[in-house]
Amino acid sequence: MIKKGTLIQNYTTLAGIDIGSAKCCCSIGKINYDTGKIILLGIGESPSTGMKKGSIVNRDQVIEEIESAVRDAESMAHMKIDRANITISGNHIRGLNTQGAIAIHTNGHGHMPNAQPIQPKDIHKVLDMAGAVSFPIDRNILHVIPQEYIIDTMEGVINPIGMTGRRLEARVHLITVAISSITNIKDCVEESGISVDEIIYQGLASALSVITNDEKEMGVAVIDIGADTSDLVVFQNGGVRHSAVIPIGGNSITHDIAMMLQISTAEAEKIKIKYGSAIASMASAELEFELPSENGQLKRSISEHELSRYIEARAGEILQYIAKEISRADMGGPLTYGIVLTGGGSQLNHLAKLSENELNIKTRIGIPSNCGNVIELGSEPKYAASMGLLNWKEFIQNERVLLNGSSGSLGGKMKEWVEGISNWSKGFF
Repeated sequence: MIKKGTLIQNYTTLAGIDIGSAKCCCSIGKINYDTGKIILLGIGESPSTGMKKGSIVNRDQVIEEIESAVRDAESMAHMKIDRANITISGNHIRGLNTQGAIAIHTNGHGHMPNAQPIQPKDIHKVLDMAGAVSFPIDRNILHVIPQEYIIDTMEGVINPIGMTGRRLEARVHLITVAISSITNIKDCVEESGISVDEIIYQGLASALSVITNDEKEMGVAVIDIGADTSDLVVFQNGGVRHSAVIPIGGNSITHDIAMMLQISTAEAEKIKIKYGSAIASMASAELEFELPSENGQLKRSISEHELSRYIEARAGEILQYIAKEISRADMGGPLTYGIVLTGGGSQLNHLAKLSENELNIKTRIGIPSNCGNVIELGSEPKYAASMGLLNWKEFIQNERVLLNGSSGSLGGKMKEWVEGISNWSKGFF
């Protein structure tokens, strides 16, 4: 048995807890320093009944479900954890693009400074300036995500440290959250005995595990279709161009089935997964299955084709929501790599094909990669966010640097970030 907490502190071992409206999932992994990849050691899952649309509706249930998922993951990994990264989602999350600019450390000499080498303190200052947006008192910044830097008139700079100029500008994407939501989810995790390292937007965590650097560079939209909501992140030129939470998810299809067939939502979910298709024409009109009956009800049956007609109508509506939100992204060109659907709701049969038909854009299902284990644990789309949490520290230090304000402060990780920026070895671009 590995001593509790020992390896977590030196980041050899990592843990993530994804708290959704359908499931709570805990993943435990370790870094293989020879390959730089994450090896998944254990994964645990519990049904989530205390969350609705990304918000806590029953605190005690959320705590119990976190504890259950953590126990299962610890049992599989043969170790205890006491720290973890966690996800947050919900309709309260907002994303926006902004920018800030500074004169490069003039030291008070003159109005037009000579060109100076850019230092880490300049990065700190310009990102602080970019994040200095006025928000209501009940909101705070969760992430400040650099898109690019501009030195004087030179655009598209990835790492400006050591370069020379008079004026430094940063273009960034901000993700903001309701303070009450982030406080309540953090309190639930800590009540279960786990200290929170970072709180990460669920859509961003999912993207880390299912797309490549080429896709981020050339343009891709990642949509994590959850139970009650869907998280969207649009990448282009290596940076985040847009993020949003869409207030519809896989449960809307389940509820349609339950209502039309007059069965419970639990039975409707099972039927959707086993017999349903997002494209009705690809389901058989001859193959029928019996519907559940209770208390002397007459036996009923329905064809896969008839069931899939209900599914296709609602799935098409979800895709139209997604397309409308993608159209709001600040992009300079097309999404070369199209759409990546992930999350539990993406596992509906033929959903990617329906997306290509409806939206006329290349679509694939996002499978978590770089798990590094031979039995392919965590390789289903529903584990995308949980697996992405294990990649968070590497994402900060080695690829595209993010600031995380989960502690309630814009500069909560500024010192660590400034120290890590000069160690970039493989650009996120």
